[in-house]
Amino acid sequence: MKKTTILLSALALAMAPAMASAQYTINMRDADVRAFVDDAAQVTGLTFIVDGRVNQKISVTTTRPLSRSEYFEVFLSTLRANGLVAIPIQGGYRIQPVQGAASEPSRVSQGSNVGNQFVTEIFRLRTTDAAGAVETLRPLISPQGSITANRNANSLVVVDFADNIGRIRALLQRIDIDNTASDIVYLRNSGAREIATSLTQIIGGGDGQGAPVTVSAIDSSNALLLRGQVDAVARFAAIARRLDEAAQGGSEIRVYWLEHADAEQLLPVLQQLLGQPVTAVSSEPAFIRQDIGEEGTIRAPAPAPAQAMGGSAQNNGIVRYGPKVVTRYPGTNALVIAANADVQRQVGEVIRQLDTRREQVLVEAIIVEIGNNAAKQLGVQFLLGSENGPFSATNYSNAQPNILAVGGAIANYELSRETAVSDDGVVTSTFDSPLGDTITDVAVGSVLNTTGLITGGLTTVGDAVFGAIINAVQSDTESNVLSTPSIMTLDNQEAQMLVGQEVPITTGEALSDNFDNAFRTVERQNVGIQLDVKPQINSSGSIKLFLRQEVSSVAGPVARGSADLIINKREFKTVLTVDDGDILAIGGLLDDNERATIEKIPLLGDIPILGELFKSRSRSRSKTNLMVFIRPTIIRTREEALAHTAQRYGYIRGAQLARNPNVEPSIDSLVRDYLGTTPPAPLPLAPGDMVVRPVQTVPVAPAPQPEEDMQ
Repeated sequence: MKKTTILLSALALAMAPAMASAQYTINMRDADVRAFVDDAAQVTGLTFIVDGRVNQKISVTTTRPLSRSEYFEVFLSTLRANGLVAIPIQGGYRIQPVQGAASEPSRVSQGSNVGNQFVTEIFRLRTTDAAGAVETLRPLISPQGSITANRNANSLVVVDFADNIGRIRALLQRIDIDNTASDIVYLRNSGAREIATSLTQIIGGGDGQGAPVTVSAIDSSNALLLRGQVDAVARFAAIARRLDEAAQGGSEIRVYWLEHADAEQLLPVLQQLLGQPVTAVSSEPAFIRQDIGEEGTIRAPAPAPAQAMGGSAQNNGIVRYGPKVVTRYPGTNALVIAANADVQRQVGEVIRQLDTRREQVLVEAIIVEIGNNAAKQLGVQFLLGSENGPFSATNYSNAQPNILAVGGAIANYELSRETAVSDDGVVTSTFDSPLGDTITDVAVGSVLNTTGLITGGLTTVGDAVFGAIINAVQSDTESNVLSTPSIMTLDNQEAQMLVGQEVPITTGEALSDNFDNAFRTVERQNVGIQLDVKPQINSSGSIKLFLRQEVSSVAGPVARGSADLIINKREFKTVLTVDDGDILAIGGLLDDNERATIEKIPLLGDIPILGELFKSRSRSRSKTNLMVFIRPTIIRTREEALAHTAQRYGYIRGAQLARNPNVEPSIDSLVRDYLGTTPPAPLPLAPGDMVVRPVQTVPVAPAPQPEEDMQ
């Protein structure tokens, strides 16, 4: 009996904590949910924040006492059954309707949550693609939850009830497993890239998406890397090895059709590698060949002696077995190579790396020249003389017209005139110029070349003759010359542009021994705007430019009647580095030239006020601002080339529309009718651009005439 009492006492002590914890009961019918939340806060000791939209009536009844944890689980289940959810936040829970709860901030789950809580959890995937996993798991997400893929980190962000997230976690652990295999196949007789291309075509997945195997060529070790399903990797590895064994043998002949490189320029490179005599070829196309060498050919280094047939050697890293021949077919841009498989593989790899599409460079130059020439002249010339006595005169180099030339012409006229009276009383005059007409022509030319104000006079006092000429002129000339030549060329390819004329320049003139066979040698010189450029694109994206910019014009002959010409020339020749799309000032000139000239009669010209009659003043000032800018732009893709063309085309189209808005631009009709294609589409307008549209003309019916007019 004593033993039984002890056992009952021990059992009571063991059940005491459970009985103490299981002391909460719930009995609510159509109660306010807010009152239920208050009771739950007192029982659990947790903090609850109730959303203003929570105002439901609930009913919940328990048949036995509940522990604190059981009470909290019943509380969450009751909320979920009534369209509410408890979202864990910092320091407690937020009670709100389940609609839109997935977009509300919540605490990130750590993997141990009560099933009815609404939590957020991040799943980081190792092998499975996040976008594909979203499509697989989306049907498992509750209507109130959400699932999002983070492509950058290859992870999933899931917002849902904790019990549903636990189910998704278990499913991902079984899905996110790497079941692929990898294998490396080393090739001996074939090229890795050639075999990789063939296998990719067999697989049928050109981009590798959805293919059972992905194939990558490793050029450095001439190997293939295969990755995919285990059986597929083994099958394609066996195919690659069989293809490599089939390529084993002696010499073979292959034809390489080049897509971007020039076979003529690539031929000497391969000949040097194979030890053949090098064929000298032009390094540039004939129409832009310049200063390359004698007859436009490059001087190749002395070729290495060709390896004898049947021997083996190693030169420049290429193993040679037997004869090797490389040549080109002039009819097409192709190379023909006869060599064994190993040499074919190495030469093919060299061709592959060199036969790539080169980027293009658009080089735009801006030439700005602003000039201002100002001049002032004021001079007084006089002439004093008599018919038989001495004369005196003032003459200045900066004054026009020349008073001596004018006075000489008048004197020549007076001396040559003879007056006679006939028997019938008629007065006649005859002219017999002792100096000829030359002096008269000089005087006329001097007067015609004079600008500004000319005033003067001639008077006779007895035998004395006095004449004076006053010339005053002020000129101001401003010029603003703006040129924008541009040209597009391939990377590392020289290009030239010339907009101007060919002017004949005399370089020599001679006579024969008998002075009866004169001949003259003439050289034609380009005059205008000329741009020569050769761009080199660096690995960093900057551009190295070999640049020559010239602007020239004909100023006129050296002297009147001379065949020699004066040519104004502005030339820049430099090498520079500029980043893609940047504008760089390559050079310029700021010139300010001022000149003042005073010519006067000694002593008389120094007399105050009166001395101005014995002076001739001239002042000139010439200012020139010349600046040249350059802007290279790399054209990498077809889209960039089309955008550049559309921009320039749109500029011409807009200029024609602005001149005549009612007529279709002639450039559009030319492209459509003559070329038979569609004009480039206009680029999207930038903010502030003005739109010029053709005006739609609507035919207007003639106005009705009055009845009397019709009659």
